[in-house]
Amino acid sequence: TNSLTMAWRLFKSLSEEQQRYEKQLIFEHPAFVKLCQQLLRDARRMTRGDLVFSLHALVNLGVPQNTLLVQTLVRVCQEKLNQLDNRCISVLATTLAGMDKDKNVSALQAGLQLLVEQRISSIRDIFVLQNLMKCLGKDAPVFLKKKLEMAVVREIDDLTFPNALRVFLALAAMNYCSLPILNACSKKIQENVHDVPFRQLILILEACHTLLYRNVRLFSALADYVNSTAYLWDKRQIILFVSACETLGFRPTELLDILAEKVTGDPDFLNFKNLLIVLRVYSRLNHVPRVQKHLFFETLHSCLNKCLPQISKTELLKAVYALGILGYLPHHALDELLQKDSKDELILSDDPKEQNTMMLRCVKTCMELDSPSFTKPAFLLTENLSSLVSLNLRKAQEALIELLGDENMFRQNVQLPYRYHIDFEIRMDSDRKKVLPIAAADDHPDSRVQRLAFLFAPMSAFCLGTTHPQGKLAMKKRHLNKLGYHVILIQNKKFQEMKNEDAVEFLKRKIYSEDAFSFPEATVQDNN
Repeated sequence: TNSLTMAWRLFKSLSEEQQRYEKQLIFEHPAFVKLCQQLLRDARRMTRGDLVFSLHALVNLGVPQNTLLVQTLVRVCQEKLNQLDNRCISVLATTLAGMDKDKNVSALQAGLQLLVEQRISSIRDIFVLQNLMKCLGKDAPVFLKKKLEMAVVREIDDLTFPNALRVFLALAAMNYCSLPILNACSKKIQENVHDVPFRQLILILEACHTLLYRNVRLFSALADYVNSTAYLWDKRQIILFVSACETLGFRPTELLDILAEKVTGDPDFLNFKNLLIVLRVYSRLNHVPRVQKHLFFETLHSCLNKCLPQISKTELLKAVYALGILGYLPHHALDELLQKDSKDELILSDDPKEQNTMMLRCVKTCMELDSPSFTKPAFLLTENLSSLVSLNLRKAQEALIELLGDENMFRQNVQLPYRYHIDFEIRMDSDRKKVLPIAAADDHPDSRVQRLAFLFAPMSAFCLGTTHPQGKLAMKKRHLNKLGYHVILIQNKKFQEMKNEDAVEFLKRKIYSEDAFSFPEATVQDNN
């Protein structure tokens, strides 16, 4: 057992290429053959510790699972299962997690699960508990996950930083969201963020995505750490980090600005895969760098042009779509994309959710509305879809009626050209002092009449913890501005939580404040 364990410890420290070479040497060594034969003979006489550690070493050294030796050790573990102490249970769980399912392994896993259930109240070691959580994984029954949670909560006050990190990741492996544990672990991670290796930073963010856990303080602490040590990291590492943030809807503003500087300073490192990631991140998070924004987008455009001969039409569409969301029109790439052959290929390809069709439609809308030659239409053809509003807009409807006095003072469910839809529309005089009845404004069109569009958006349409709209919503707002609307974005969840009188007052402030008539921050479209 000692020989096998030492061989495994030396083996795992080698590179992948060295491991392949050393593995062949180990398996061909005559002493290894004798060692395995002796292990096979003595399996039933071994102590519990030697048994599980030998199995662990053999599996990790790559001895095939279907060999007589491995199958014998698995069966002996079944026989001696009740004799195993907590440490042995932990090692065995780790071993089985790395093995393929077969008849003996499945039987041993089932027995181990029953044993853990019986022993769990006596396990006080956090390291053992997190290992069991990780190894039993997402397939463990809910009641067992709950018992493991309670066992960890019992020891939560003695949680060290290394164990906090392990427990956090183990919850993700188990796909079980326990807020008391996650919050306690998050606090420890924030306090010791400078000791978290880069790979673990990514794993933490991925775990949060798996568990649907959103903790702005934790994300900010991780982003601030990477931001303050950005000079230490490779550009590809920063791309990996902001990509993980993007999947959570979190916008690390300063880090995105730093990455933009690095891209403009050295664009040669951007292969097409990284270029697509950068485009996806900046477009979804609706982030335009504070300085040298035009240079940044020109650099991305130039990189895209270099890749044109090698990329598929679908990949090209994704890239152009991302730039379009940000208000940038890459003309050469657009010409390539909109050739008839390209369009036919995109629409005929495997597109079950009509994703390509949607992106193409969006690109064409951007080409028209974001063009410098586009002028606000004097008359806009609109349509009322229905007088009924959805349940989640009923409160807004009632608040508008109370504020304006009549349903005739606003429109609801308004369908606009370019497939845009707004929840409510009101008209105001040119001085923005008075709300006008809809019918009167329609009968006597006046270019000085101000149009307000209310969009009640879900929290997921905004960057996490902010009122900063994500890409698609920001693009919609920009395009509605082009069509002559002043857009008021409202986070519907927060609106629903208001008391009725507060909701009315909130809408009153939105309608009559100067902010309602300020246009959004500049995008890159003025560079086209």
